[in-house]
Amino acid sequence: MTSPLLPPVAAEVTAQAVEDLSARLRKKLDAAVEGCGEGAVAGPDGGVTLRFGEDAVVTLRPGPSGVVAEAAQAACSCLLAPRCLHRAAALTAAPVADASPWPDGGPDDAPGPGAGASGGPVPAGGAAPEAGPGAGAAARTRGPGGPGSPEGPEAADGADGTGAAGADAADAARTGRNGTAGRTGAGAGPAAPGEGGAPAPTAVQVRAGAALWAVGAEALAAGVAAGGAVVQAELLRAAHTARVAGLPAAEAAALRVVRGLRAARERGAGRRPADLAAAFEVLLRTAALLAAGTGGPGLTGSGRRAYASGGSLRVHGVCREPVLTATGYGGVVTHLLDADGVPYSLSDVRPGGLARARGAGAASVALGGGALDHAGLARGGLRITGATVSADGRLGAGRGVRATPVPGVSWDREPLAALFARPAAEAVAELLAQDAEPGLLGCAVRVEGGAGDHVLVRELSPDGTVRTGAPLLRLRAAHPHPELAHTANLRRLAGWPGLTVRVVGRPDPDRAATLMPLAVGPVPGAAYTLRLPPEWRDRADLGYDRLQGGHVTDAAPAPAGPVEPGPDPLADSPLWRVRRLLDAGVAGGRRAVAESARSPEAEAGYGPLRRAGFPVAAGLAAALAAEADRRPRDAFGRLTDPSADGYAWAWLAASAHLTAARRSLVAASWT
Repeated sequence: MTSPLLPPVAAEVTAQAVEDLSARLRKKLDAAVEGCGEGAVAGPDGGVTLRFGEDAVVTLRPGPSGVVAEAAQAACSCLLAPRCLHRAAALTAAPVADASPWPDGGPDDAPGPGAGASGGPVPAGGAAPEAGPGAGAAARTRGPGGPGSPEGPEAADGADGTGAAGADAADAARTGRNGTAGRTGAGAGPAAPGEGGAPAPTAVQVRAGAALWAVGAEALAAGVAAGGAVVQAELLRAAHTARVAGLPAAEAAALRVVRGLRAARERGAGRRPADLAAAFEVLLRTAALLAAGTGGPGLTGSGRRAYASGGSLRVHGVCREPVLTATGYGGVVTHLLDADGVPYSLSDVRPGGLARARGAGAASVALGGGALDHAGLARGGLRITGATVSADGRLGAGRGVRATPVPGVSWDREPLAALFARPAAEAVAELLAQDAEPGLLGCAVRVEGGAGDHVLVRELSPDGTVRTGAPLLRLRAAHPHPELAHTANLRRLAGWPGLTVRVVGRPDPDRAATLMPLAVGPVPGAAYTLRLPPEWRDRADLGYDRLQGGHVTDAAPAPAGPVEPGPDPLADSPLWRVRRLLDAGVAGGRRAVAESARSPEAEAGYGPLRRAGFPVAAGLAAALAAEADRRPRDAFGRLTDPSADGYAWAWLAASAHLTAARRSLVAASWT
């Protein structure tokens, strides 16, 4: 198990140390890695020592950045050093370092709110981000579902479809904010426009993508059971190659898989197989697009965010959100809207963990000398001249940027009122159809009660009554860390049945009818609603402000009876059969999937999928099991096709289709 004393190690250093081992020593590496971190001892000079027996002591001396970035910073006292088992085991046991900042990026390039390795949202204390250190926050974009098998069946309509409408919406979004292109960042010498107007991969990037696909396919075929230090080193080598080729997204995807494999192999890690499966899907999809030479938005170009001139802006605060990641980043992001309703954000995320996430909510805004803190900006506004804006709406703090505080706007006035103008189901369908992580939506709801860690609510219509046909919605903590205020505030709301509130949050793309609220406010004209302090300006940021009993009006209705959650289309659908097969492939590798194909009930198990209207999912799952069991051999028992390409394509097709089908069911659960 990794010791907290061990410093992070650059991917190329670990990969080279494993590659230098002989074949005999590589077979012993996994056994040497296990438990070696428990004997780590911090030295007086900032180094860390690990003892292997009486004659072998490994010393890791990180550089000024705290990272072992060079081979010379890891030394062993044995006679075989530096090509020794002890040194390779110590480097493998250490955590993988985040990618260092790229030289051509702009400011504000640290992880964003819940940013994960894939870019997707991660609750506080969740998966590690893949961004380098620096001020600000990185994009919270989620990679779209991976490509299907080139020979796979066509997607069906309805919930079993692949979301073609979502792809169209995403393509429209990629043309730029406010209908203009150009905020896509600098590329690395494109040969021709790629997918969605992104620069096409160069020949070097295509080769790097092909190498990453080959390594990723082999790692998937091995699974967690056989994904030891040697397999991880190959992934680290491919990640470094991708970095050198200018492919930050591919590098981040490979590092995320390595971290997932290590966490899954640690006893008591408590990681879900689905998390690692999602990391493999992003890795294989990214590598496939690069190897095919098509590229895609965000796959090529600088690893840091490029900022373009945004002219003059007047933005109004919506809410603020704490940021806390597993690799020690902490901070805040404040969500903003301009006069046209276009979303922007301003973030301050740096190393510091929980303490910084809690304190950054009241920190000064580092933008053009503005005299506001993030708490004031979330309830106020800024007039910005010389603004610099990234493609995803992040505001940069360049030298020519000037910001002047302006009065805030309440939620019932434009442009913020537009968040509550449409029914939630309509807004969610549009948000989930995008390739990026869903943005913010607002709705007025009535609290029905609590169920476990959720608050059950029903959406209200503009006249204050429950919307006709509105399903029972679930409010889930956006950041469940106990030291942040989200969980306590939701527990408080659950204790006020009948309370009507307006909620601004982000729909959960992986759970049925679930909203992750970031802020709440009173419903104008409601008898039983919130009564917040004047300085809060009719909104409470659930990550920072704490609701109390005095924050509600006295006109409480009669208590209602117990409320039970409604049906969950995800839990009730037979798609779990596909999920179980994919997770088995991640945990046990190709052999585990092949065993399922040999079962007499294998084909019958897909009958419920077909009867429920998921024929494509059933076909892809059956094709995956058949491909896993396809191991042709010659007359001497040797494999005639040892490549894992076919298996990886079949797994990726099933995984991408499952992702699209689940998202369709989630969108339908809001209606």
